[in-house]
Amino acid sequence: MSTATDFTPAQNASTDGEFVRDATYINDRVVADVPAGSDPVGEKIGEMRWPVEAGRYRLMAARACPWASRSIIVRRLMGLEDAISLGLAGPTHDINSWVFDLDPDERDPVTGLHRLQEAYFNRIPDYPHGITVPALVDLPTKSVVTNAYQQLNFDLVTEWTAFHREGAPDLYPEEHRDEIDELDSWIYPTVNNGVYRCGFAADQEAYEEAYDELWASLDRLEERLTTRRYLVGDSITVADIRLFTTLVRFDAVYHGHFKANRSKISEMPALWGYLRDLFQTPGFGDTCDFPQIKAHYYNVHRDVNPTGVIPKGPDLSGLLTPHHREELGGRPFGDGTAPGPITDPSERVPEGHGAA
Repeated sequence: MSTATDFTPAQNASTDGEFVRDATYINDRVVADVPAGSDPVGEKIGEMRWPVEAGRYRLMAARACPWASRSIIVRRLMGLEDAISLGLAGPTHDINSWVFDLDPDERDPVTGLHRLQEAYFNRIPDYPHGITVPALVDLPTKSVVTNAYQQLNFDLVTEWTAFHREGAPDLYPEEHRDEIDELDSWIYPTVNNGVYRCGFAADQEAYEEAYDELWASLDRLEERLTTRRYLVGDSITVADIRLFTTLVRFDAVYHGHFKANRSKISEMPALWGYLRDLFQTPGFGDTCDFPQIKAHYYNVHRDVNPTGVIPKGPDLSGLLTPHHREELGGRPFGDGTAPGPITDPSERVPEGHGAA
């Protein structure tokens, strides 16, 4: 996603000191009603439709980024590992691009790309916006199809059904879509983006406005989750995935680094139980790499943390403690089942990089 983690805050800040996110994306989609093996339909970039086709695309992501983490979780829960491969960029980068510096020779082993920027330029020479993750790349042309993270995730759920694993959950159930969308209308600006609005505010007034809105929403979520296990309905939906990727970074990064420091999530009983419940659910905590998360924020954001020193704490082992949220009822995957173990060694979080 286009975030301050992808390019400098100055490129995202308004003149009155408020952080403003660049929300310009390549809005092409991959859909089931275009025949596999065909060329994309449409002539205008941003409105083209590409065919659902196993093995044709690679999801470029970074475990450090909360927006990319959403796509990693959705792909795993849907069981799309065999249909869409995963390329992982390293947690630190310069102003130009995410870099595949975790791989041998600092090149993605499937595409040969060193910088994700190359895939953007292959599609749009001198692409003028942020080089963002997640991005879906067409392997034959090594070019970006889309970086519109929200629609990308919806399409993984609704358009790739022919390649879903048996037991894949319904993450965007028809009967709850209005409620999910309503929740996103205030959680996104005040919580998901709200922590960035705190961290990159350029003056006191803008910071305090973002801070107050953030904590009003977190208090609202604390109340909501006191009596229900999940945000909507009785099972996990995309609403939970969206909130999880922010909450799991909160105590380690946002509380201190972004000055969102009224409380820690571990000090809010309902949110802390909810976070532990999701973290211990297959597909969530097993995709989180805390050293990469901390390295990204504390090393890349030199305007916020000039020394680049990465804190050793906090102790995150509490994420593995009992949560007792099952007492509220509900089933994590509804009528579906949990995903199996991660079988590809390249997709496993390194030992010692989780909460233990």
